[in-house]
Amino acid sequence: MRVHSTPDLLLELQGFRLTTAEILYRIPDYPELIQSYIWQEFDISPAFPRLHAFLEYWERNLEGKLYSVKVAQSEVIGIPEARYVAEQYTLH
Repeated sequence: MRVHSTPDLLLELQGFRLTTAEILYRIPDYPELIQSYIWQEFDISPAFPRLHAFLEYWERNLEGKLYSVKVAQSEVIGIPEARYVAEQYTLH
């Protein structure tokens, strides 16, 4: 369940959505190996200016060469999902 804080809500009202990117990159000392990095930030679709700025920073300052980037974005503001639990059991 995601709880909105005031700054997050203000960003969402401006069109920002929680964006998650899975960045695959090659390990500098072992270029045949691929490592995964998860980036998450509020960004605007479809331009994704914050993600592009991060990837540009990566390419300028980090040694790991980018392999691929997969992007997912949350839906429009909605009611957080909550469920009532009537009973709880503990198994030993």
